[in-house]
Amino acid sequence: MTLDTARNSQYSEAQQYINDMAVKRGYVLDYHKVMAKHDFPVLQAANHVVSAAYLDQRTLDRKTKELIFIVSLTVMRASKGHIQSHIRVALDLGLTPTEILEAIEISLPEAGVVAFQAGFEAWREVVEADGIEPTVQVHEGGNGAS
Repeated sequence: MTLDTARNSQYSEAQQYINDMAVKRGYVLDYHKVMAKHDFPVLQAANHVVSAAYLDQRTLDRKTKELIFIVSLTVMRASKGHIQSHIRVALDLGLTPTEILEAIEISLPEAGVVAFQAGFEAWREVVEADGIEPTVQVHEGGNGAS
């Protein structure tokens, strides 16, 4: 096998792996895509851990795991895009926007309002939630996002 043939074979395997991840997870992150190309064995190892803890059917169902994941990402102040990818999967699984918001609200007592606001803003954008504007003069308070 020539070097080019070996590279093409590895690229093809990595491409199929990314496609399989997308189908199984419902999303892939940018780092998954880059790792598939530049360090495929480490991506596979990391994905095996995620599969065992999150994707494989065990005692908790996928909806419950998705809510836990959303809360974990909110508390850890993950990127908005990462939180949003899990919110979209949760919606695809049949969870309602209200159920997802209720899960995010669990972050308030332990992680505080700043962490909550990050998760809330991710949720608000995905579900296109709007609010009630005051009818009295007030200073702009912003959205709580950085």
